[in-house]
Amino acid sequence: MNLDRALHLLACPICRGDLSRFDGQLRCPSGHSFDIARQGYVNLAGSAEPNNADTAAMLDARARVHAAGIFDQVTEMVCTMAHGSGTIMEVGAGTGAYLKAALGDDPATVGIALDVSKNAARRCTKADQRIAAIVTDVWKPLPIAERSLDTVQAVFAPRNLPEFARVLRFDGRFIAVTPRPPHLAGLRDAYGLLDIPSAKSEQLIAAAAEFFDLIDTRIVKYRVSVDEGLAADLVAMGPNAFHEPPTHITASAVNIDVTVQSFRPIHA
Repeated sequence: MNLDRALHLLACPICRGDLSRFDGQLRCPSGHSFDIARQGYVNLAGSAEPNNADTAAMLDARARVHAAGIFDQVTEMVCTMAHGSGTIMEVGAGTGAYLKAALGDDPATVGIALDVSKNAARRCTKADQRIAAIVTDVWKPLPIAERSLDTVQAVFAPRNLPEFARVLRFDGRFIAVTPRPPHLAGLRDAYGLLDIPSAKSEQLIAAAAEFFDLIDTRIVKYRVSVDEGLAADLVAMGPNAFHEPPTHITASAVNIDVTVQSFRPIHA
């Protein structure tokens, strides 16, 4: 089972104790227990799912975009920086596409997918038997053992920097993908999508300086043509899905323009 592969990496979200599997639950020595869902994921959030959690429709749209290869070059760069690490955690894992790719072909690699969405956890569990899916609020202390991971990746996702530094091994890597202002600019301009602040990657470097050293930065940018369906999926797969959708979306050429950065934890 997916969760069994990652048990040695997990920690009780209440007391940080080790977690073990007992029938359909994960339990710690202090007696805290968490039910394992029928689909194979476990909810360690301790609270109700927020209103902005990814919906099944958003994840369907994202899956179609990934299947069409729209973000293949971004995925390749993430995989290059992950360099076949043995234990990889992705925050805001969504469909699990980036995590599955980063795990490579080695059957011994272990992936942990964290997401606040139960829909996402179900997807990630199905994506690869090497992925253990955990529902949790990634802004809170992570249910992960200290110094246990080789790589943490956040692709267009929240970044809990103190916690990333805590769970990474001293020689581990934190990989972040952030959009640049030209990213999907045509769609944003045409359909009123959320703006991308300038200097996002520079802001990340400044915020991470207390915990990480920047070791590599790559810009990935290219244009790709999409039909009406894929253009609609690009709009529907993100936070704009929670707003009134455009009435008609046309085929277009769109910019993919992101910064991929690799950081190393600063030794205490």
